[in-house]
Amino acid sequence: MTDSTHCPLCSATGSQPFFADARRPYLRCGVCALVFVPPEFYLSAADERSEYDKHENNVEDPGYRKFLSRLFIPLNKTLSEASRGLDFGSGPGPALAHMFREAGHTVALYDPFYAPDSSVLGHSYDFISATEVVEHLYLPGNELSRLWRILSAGGTLGVMTKLVLDQEAFSRWHYKNDPTHVCFFSRDTWRWWANQHHARLTFAAADVVLLRK
Repeated sequence: MTDSTHCPLCSATGSQPFFADARRPYLRCGVCALVFVPPEFYLSAADERSEYDKHENNVEDPGYRKFLSRLFIPLNKTLSEASRGLDFGSGPGPALAHMFREAGHTVALYDPFYAPDSSVLGHSYDFISATEVVEHLYLPGNELSRLWRILSAGGTLGVMTKLVLDQEAFSRWHYKNDPTHVCFFSRDTWRWWANQHHARLTFAAADVVLLRK
């Protein structure tokens, strides 16, 4: 039987209650500070897919492009001309990949539901983007380590995800209410992860993290 206190990022056990609402409980790891939902509250793959199918990610939508620019602009500044990238968790409308292609880069796509060709995970990349992805991962430790392995030396992993501030703010946080959101990172969590992987960490915006290899 799986220990529900087992942290899906660092694998430590003994995570403590952090918050609970009518939907589900949330635990906080004492080692890496990840806040997470116990596995018994995960959605089925079919229910998870039905939630994602509701998303409308249109690259022609100026509001959506502005939203993505919070990651695109700082990540693009780190890149050489014609860099090779991977949009991990590209979703039903890979608008961010389109923006990087417009800037002259080549971009491969991976998404377990919408672009499930896992062969792209066997190549190396100058940059990897993960926009509103890590909060959905059931095993973020495994997935982030895999992305780090295929990132070239000197490359950058760019992540966009809203960050946990404190328990009081979490109690009022709309972000936790999405049933597909199961892992919640904080600045302390990213500092822990960067230290473990010898990454150069930059907080480029309130919800944007750059990790340089």
